[in-house]
Amino acid sequence: MDNTFIFKELDLEGMATLEAIANAPRFNEWMYQVTSQRLSGRILEIGSGIGNISEQYLAEGRKLMLSDIRDNYCNYLEQKFAHEPSCEGVRKIDLVHPQFETEYADLLESFDGVFALNVVEHIADDYLALTNAKRLLRKGGRLVILVPAYQALYNQFDRSLEHFRRYTEGALKKVFLANSFQIVHSQYFNFAAIAGWWFSGSVLKNKTIPSGQMKLYNQLVPIFRWIDKIVMNKVGISVIVEGIK
Repeated sequence: MDNTFIFKELDLEGMATLEAIANAPRFNEWMYQVTSQRLSGRILEIGSGIGNISEQYLAEGRKLMLSDIRDNYCNYLEQKFAHEPSCEGVRKIDLVHPQFETEYADLLESFDGVFALNVVEHIADDYLALTNAKRLLRKGGRLVILVPAYQALYNQFDRSLEHFRRYTEGALKKVFLANSFQIVHSQYFNFAAIAGWWFSGSVLKNKTIPSGQMKLYNQLVPIFRWIDKIVMNKVGISVIVEGIK
């Protein structure tokens, strides 16, 4: 099987989406709090993009190495965070590189935590992606993965962003277990976004998240966080799984 990661070097739809989300600080803080609470020590972010979540870590002085598969994002991250004292650099990382252990030999077993938010759905061989993420962790290190939930919600947004699939909680846990992780936490996230995602991507056929829609969503985040508590994270537009090596 050829595991080469085929991707657009210039990702216009992805950039537009990341820029829209950059203007939603309440949402970024919420995602950061939900996905980072059990990560500590030296941490690696896979797929940093333009640093929407990275800056949350660095603002708190947490030791973080940033990475992305695209040169333009890596260059952007280097310029944006070059002077942050807790930034441990920016690396170009392909999570399914055919010579992964050779290419990233200096990074193997060197992190206490690795996280990838909205990344694994872009990779055809998600099993290999988690295999290699595990190789970057020290024994006892934690991996946190967040991906889009429910294949029934797959629409124009997913196609434009080159998503291979969406997940259920069980489907994502299955990939963790196949890689012999000890699963310590799993949940759905962001229930309130389901209706907007469906209407904008399935009915209106938008290719990117409208910036105005994201700004409105950002204002309502306090309410949406409360709704997630009401539904007890049993349903949401994303699913999160955390495992220990």
